[in-house]
Amino acid sequence: MNLFPLERITTIDPGKKAQAWQNVPHTLSFFSTHFPRFPVVPGVLLLGNFAELAAWLLNEQTGQQWKLAGAERVRFMHFVKPGDQMEVAVELKKLSVESALLSGTIQVAGKVVVTARQIRLFPIGKGVDS
Repeated sequence: MNLFPLERITTIDPGKKAQAWQNVPHTLSFFSTHFPRFPVVPGVLLLGNFAELAAWLLNEQTGQQWKLAGAERVRFMHFVKPGDQMEVAVELKKLSVESALLSGTIQVAGKVVVTARQIRLFPIGKGVDS
């Protein structure tokens, strides 16, 4: 279950990159607990946005479904808050039958707020699912 799915995928360039955007409405349920006086989008949900977009990109190229296996070298530079509009982008670095390696950025108002240098996905039925 995805608590914070992407709203619109704007670009899928199979084998290369994908872009999407996501509005951050004030009404999201997790803001009541994360955090009531300073609501911000949890980092794990931002990683989920990278994984969702990467899976769409990979599915477009391979016809397979993909699942997040891990992310490394992730930097959270600014908070994502209610009312923001995020631009999410991923770029394919390496693809094999066993896994895919991508990088990604999230921007708000032209400012980079999150970077991930290594986002690894496995095709469902391989790797983490075997």
